[in-house]
Amino acid sequence: MKRSPIDALADELAVLEAKSLRRVPTVVPEGMVTLCSNDYLGLGREPVEARAEAGSGASRLVSGNQREHEAFEADLAAWLGLEATLLYTSGYAANLGALSSLVRPGDRVLSDALNHASMIDGLRLGRAHVEIVPHLDVGAVARLLEAPGAPPTWVVTESYFSMDADVPALPQLADLCARAGASLYVDDAHAVGVYGPEGRGLCAELGVVPDVLVGTLGKSFGLGGAFVGGRKVVREWLWNRSRSFVFSTGLSPILAAEGRVRLPRIRRADAERAHVLRIAGHLREGLRSLGCDVRGQGPIIPWVLSDPGHAVALAEQLKERGYFVQAIRPPTVPEGTSRIRLTVSADLREEQIAGFLRAVSEVKESWVGWSS
Repeated sequence: MKRSPIDALADELAVLEAKSLRRVPTVVPEGMVTLCSNDYLGLGREPVEARAEAGSGASRLVSGNQREHEAFEADLAAWLGLEATLLYTSGYAANLGALSSLVRPGDRVLSDALNHASMIDGLRLGRAHVEIVPHLDVGAVARLLEAPGAPPTWVVTESYFSMDADVPALPQLADLCARAGASLYVDDAHAVGVYGPEGRGLCAELGVVPDVLVGTLGKSFGLGGAFVGGRKVVREWLWNRSRSFVFSTGLSPILAAEGRVRLPRIRRADAERAHVLRIAGHLREGLRSLGCDVRGQGPIIPWVLSDPGHAVALAEQLKERGYFVQAIRPPTVPEGTSRIRLTVSADLREEQIAGFLRAVSEVKESWVGWSS
């Protein structure tokens, strides 16, 4: 007798379990020091101050377009130096909806090999010809852009890669795109709020104005939602053709209103940004001194281990010592690069970082299966 597709899922989950790749929901226990949150400025724990309706009630194309949405979009555009922005319900929805509607069949896309899943899925829906470029390989982008007879081309990248904590050569990419008549799409999600003048992100810090800029409200803003920015024609096209926007209930007006409240604080948060980068540097160097394979720069610290089982066991050992971290495993990262992905927030103290390093040292001394 044939098994139904649902019945077969149990077998597939068992395979994932045997490979240390099965994921289960976990609630952060009270009292633990969390070192895997993207709440970089520590605003996520704060209550909402703004007063607004909780729900939009419909898509923004129907009756869900509220004053709070349009006011916050205008504030974001002014802050980032863009003509216009458009709010989405999540960063995933933003990349999915923007790329699937902006990139057209017949276009060519040069996409970094380590771009986020939401970008990959958006490009698949866009049905363009996608060429995967080796990670951070500007030379490869240059060669492909210089090819004669190329169709309309997009260069798609993150500004600060969320799993490897590294940065592409954005000024060079922008220059290459300008010379080739290509469009530059940058997901600045993990940099907005942390980098750049007034926290405007890595694009602003490096003097780059991409054709399309994506940021989120779920990280440095400590809220939920996301935005896509660029020229007014980009916003108008997304309003008409971005399916994850058109066919979704609009972002909660209370989140848009609270975003307006928090934006001035983010612009003034130079001390918090400096603190985040300082303690991240201390954590990175401390782990390296313990023989750990840590990479990248900034508030994300990828601690790479080859085996997913080691990553899971290490995370559990650290949780037992009061530090909440998570093992990141394939398919989120490539095979052979399972890791503990650490992140720091402005509300972390130096003594907590020092305590975590002591916990790592204890694990190293006591755990027979230790591997950096």
